[in-house]
Amino acid sequence: MAPPIITFRDVTIGFGTAPLFEDLSFSITPGDRICLIGRNGCGKSTLMKLIMGELEPDLGETFFLPGTRLSWLPQEPQLRAGITVRQHIEEGLVGDDPPEAYEVDAALDRMALDGERAMDTLSGGEVRRASLARALVRPPDVLLLDEPTNHLDLPTIEWLEKFIQDFRGATIIVSHDRAFLNRVTKRIWWLDRGRLRLTERPFSEYEKWQEEVLNEEARELDRMNTVIAQELRYLQRGVTGRRTRNQMRLRRLADMRDARSALLGQKRGKAQIVLDDGDVRSRMVIEAKEISKSVTLPNGRQRPLITNFSTRILRGERIGVLGPNGVGKTTLLRMLTGQLKPDEGRVRVAKSIQPAYFDQHRAQLDPAKTLWETLCPDGGDTIFVGDTPRHVVGYLKDFLFPFDQAKSPVGTLSGGERNRLLLAKLMAQKSDLLIMDEPTNDLDMDTLDLLEDALGDYEGTLLLVSHDREFLDRTVASVIALEGDGKAREYVGGYYDYVRQRGPVAKGGSGFAGGPAMVDKKPTPPKPLPPKPDKSGRNQHRLSFNEQRELDELPDRIAKLEAYIEQANAFLADPDSYKRDPGKFEKAIDRLAEAKEALTGAEERWLALETKREEIEAQAS
Repeated sequence: MAPPIITFRDVTIGFGTAPLFEDLSFSITPGDRICLIGRNGCGKSTLMKLIMGELEPDLGETFFLPGTRLSWLPQEPQLRAGITVRQHIEEGLVGDDPPEAYEVDAALDRMALDGERAMDTLSGGEVRRASLARALVRPPDVLLLDEPTNHLDLPTIEWLEKFIQDFRGATIIVSHDRAFLNRVTKRIWWLDRGRLRLTERPFSEYEKWQEEVLNEEARELDRMNTVIAQELRYLQRGVTGRRTRNQMRLRRLADMRDARSALLGQKRGKAQIVLDDGDVRSRMVIEAKEISKSVTLPNGRQRPLITNFSTRILRGERIGVLGPNGVGKTTLLRMLTGQLKPDEGRVRVAKSIQPAYFDQHRAQLDPAKTLWETLCPDGGDTIFVGDTPRHVVGYLKDFLFPFDQAKSPVGTLSGGERNRLLLAKLMAQKSDLLIMDEPTNDLDMDTLDLLEDALGDYEGTLLLVSHDREFLDRTVASVIALEGDGKAREYVGGYYDYVRQRGPVAKGGSGFAGGPAMVDKKPTPPKPLPPKPDKSGRNQHRLSFNEQRELDELPDRIAKLEAYIEQANAFLADPDSYKRDPGKFEKAIDRLAEAKEALTGAEERWLALETKREEIEAQAS
């Protein structure tokens, strides 16, 4: 066994108050794949900073093997105004030898990024990929990842899983994504009430191990302190109860999937359920028949997003929507909910439907208002959940907010806490159609369990966009998979049912089920405008200055690329070109391929910005 490269002995830290954790001891060896688990506020980020050397312990000893290189992907990276993607990656080795140009180029290629674009013009998924490229620009000895799957689509998540599985260094991961942890980790570190508990078990056994630990503590302390033992029993019952609720939800989902299979005319196991057509009509929420939607690119070419898609969604059904970033998931949701008309086909939405929306950007929350004011905008201290009155503080406690946080401004909350508050607001809102766009980002596992419970009790219809495979499996009865080139198809079951039914994807395809397409080719995005800091601040009602300027200039960029491609094709079509200058002929072939890839990148960037602009205008109206 290799000697440890990092060792902590009896480490204590407390920031001038009661210790956050004390007598913490562990060692890290090459090849370790560790998942770090614990509730929000238990000290996971503090432990990461101790390992990175950004904090010094109050007590204890730390040892780092000389020459050990560490790299950290934080949950919310701090971005310098106006910085380009290339500069962001180059600054990832502060205090070390600066990366060579070829290393930065390789990192950009690996993550399918344009190094000259400004960081403040990137989408959430692109920022995450850029931060991954920064962390991996030179392979470290120890890699720390804090919620690495946030904002990533499934192809990129699957690529990251493969990278970690092949990585020879040590990895410590904080994540809410159960499927991700199951695939890439071998050990569990559990930060619990100031203690770090360690086990060699895989993450799949975490809940079982947690229950065993709490049971053992309850037995040991029963003779010493009855009150503490009762509290531990309560905690243990919470774990057991959650596992029981999970089983109940799974049984309910199985029944829903059988019913969905019968409705779609698909076979699922031995179940045979026949739904009366009149009953279906009376319960219909959404009916889409052969809907299609294309966008017109600046060069006049049509790009299909959805082609000839049909579905019927009944009251109480749970439908997941999945696909790579930019494939048209939001467009499909807007068509299904009547916000956007299809180019062809028709959509019928029940007139009595009351929708509620979970926006991943949390635009519905006012940072200046308190949590209390957010839930009780008309004043008072009572909130109605369905027809049941609840005191606002008690309701916030259900969503893991302590009573003294009720009067705190929303702007002081973390990303996960804001998601929790938005969930609390939506669950109290009267609705029979819930549309959720990436609700699991920034959530810890306790909040994820809370969300699953809330959705399990929700009696309305659910449309859910998520890249969290386990979450989809636990919450939806079928998935609509968008696979590129206008292809959309519904599969009964969750994500893993989809993978089994769809089968393997040929290399060079969409890459959605078979792994990220980004590793099979090198995209060459269009050169952007020189980056300028956005001094106007974050504005939810319009594109940023850089984004609007880029959108305005992209049509001209696309036209120039098309003109060059036409000229290059004409040159290569001349039979005498190779005879006159073989070297020039070979270079023209390479440049033509690069120009075609750049054209594709420019079209995709224009489409992403134009879609974002339309979404912002739709929200504002």
